[in-house]
Amino acid sequence: MEHGRARALVGFAALGIFWGAWGADLPAIQSHAGASDAALGVGLFCIGAGALAAMRVAGVVVDRGDRAVLPVAIALLAVCGFLPALATSAVGLALVLLLLGAASGSLDVAINAEGVRAEAAGRPVLRLAHGAFSAAVVVASLATGGLRAAGAGPATVFAVACGVVLGAAGVAALLSPAPRGSEHPARLRELLRAPRPLLVLGGLGALAFFVEGSWQTWSAVHLQQTLGATAAVAAAGPALFAGAAAAGRIGGQALKVPDRALLAGAALLAAAGSALAAAAPTTAVALAGIALAGLGTSICAPTLIAIAGRLTRPERRGSAVSVVTVVSYLGFLLGPAAVGLMANATALRTALGAVAGVALLLAALARFAPR
Repeated sequence: MEHGRARALVGFAALGIFWGAWGADLPAIQSHAGASDAALGVGLFCIGAGALAAMRVAGVVVDRGDRAVLPVAIALLAVCGFLPALATSAVGLALVLLLLGAASGSLDVAINAEGVRAEAAGRPVLRLAHGAFSAAVVVASLATGGLRAAGAGPATVFAVACGVVLGAAGVAALLSPAPRGSEHPARLRELLRAPRPLLVLGGLGALAFFVEGSWQTWSAVHLQQTLGATAAVAAAGPALFAGAAAAGRIGGQALKVPDRALLAGAALLAAAGSALAAAAPTTAVALAGIALAGLGTSICAPTLIAIAGRLTRPERRGSAVSVVTVVSYLGFLLGPAAVGLMANATALRTALGAVAGVALLLAALARFAPR
């Protein structure tokens, strides 16, 4: 089971490396593809659509005991993650982001299922693993900021990031046991009948991921375009958000607060930070708000996934995680895309201010989380 913990940590770190580079280099990707805010919003929608299409399939494969899905999903992320750097049009960007979403969604299910297995065996790891994701985002964001400041283009940035991710796939393969069949193979007909508590957890997760995805995606753009920050400072936005999230997740590993109270309090903190960052008159104030938003959203996802694991029989945990993550990914699907479309119609400040309202909604609905 120690190998299970290690596989989860490696997978989460690999995912964080990629998305850290993505968030910090998104202004350059947008410029290289010649995409407007609205076109970028559509492209971000494609990430979520691709993820949703792949997640349920990944859950079925995980429940069948095929542990090779984790290293394979990491390798696919490395390959598909490089494609956006080659896109030279908004249409081309949207198409490759669809593939990127499928790879990322499959990996998301695999790593969370790995973490749930470890938690069920008495080895808590989910908050630590989500913290590893956020810490990797920090490292990748800062490294990307340095590369951008040195004049590196998207192809160079993602060659480095995806090379590291591909190395993580090799490590995960070495840690994975030989594929084995499950004693309780999941049936697709059963998986489509998701229990209501899992749907509720997924709905709450969607609100949390709406906030997290919006700031992780648009913070660098907000700092650079709205507040006039340099490329290096703009890259600090996603890094600071992820750093605060890492601190919250790793520190939250030892918290003994009831789930509902924890979710409500975290959501209120995310709302305050979002409002502050959206209305910030200076870069420093915006960075402070981004950090608060990251700290607030940090505990929501691992808490919800851990609840799903506790509610589910061992032979169905992969499917339970896929249900929660599929529904939660609607937040990643709608959040960044909605911000882009709203920013194109009004202003980016207005769109990011609406993110604070979503966080307040999560705080109000936290009392419906299954016990």
